[in-house]
Amino acid sequence: MAILSKKDSKLILDPLADNNPITIQVLGICSALAITAELKASIVMALSVLFVLGLGNVVISLMRNIIPSKIRIIVQLVVVATLVIIVDQVLKAFAYELSKTLAVFVGLIITNCIIMGRFEAFALGNGVWRSFLDGIGNAAGYGVILIIVGFFRELLGSGTLLGFPVLGNPIEKTGLYAIGYENNGFMLLSPMALIVVGILIWVQRSRNPALIEEN
Repeated sequence: MAILSKKDSKLILDPLADNNPITIQVLGICSALAITAELKASIVMALSVLFVLGLGNVVISLMRNIIPSKIRIIVQLVVVATLVIIVDQVLKAFAYELSKTLAVFVGLIITNCIIMGRFEAFALGNGVWRSFLDGIGNAAGYGVILIIVGFFRELLGSGTLLGFPVLGNPIEKTGLYAIGYENNGFMLLSPMALIVVGILIWVQRSRNPALIEEN
């Protein structure tokens, strides 16, 4: 017996492909521009949003029948703010240096339109299990794009991945640097993140022309 039904599977798989929150819905672009100069920061942000959106969807779904309509946005903000504070405190406890780099951007998860959008569009109208899957799926779709962008920006901009040199030593001129390769400093600037995201959007929509008509 399958663990997930076909409908449930789509909640996870669709945001990873043809309904990706960044490349199709064009949401969450700010963090894709701001924190993807390093792969480590991209991974941590992806995991943070996974925690906040997955658990947040569950909480909103559990409360959906008792939340007064007039204050539902306020309630959603309180839920996401609480979860973000938990993420922030965990980062400070276990990855202090990284938490200083991500401090502002972790706080901005509160206003991430992907999270508020899933609360409003899905968790308020669906059960706990489906809301959890929807949160995990959309967070994973968001995180995959962040990690891809972070991978190429750090690799081409610094010649490293997760802080470890993979193209050689630019000072000692080893590896690719021995044949004249130079790091592209432009990759570390925010406009290049937008260009990389634009390329990903182009690749995805070229692979599935139907997305162009729908959007």
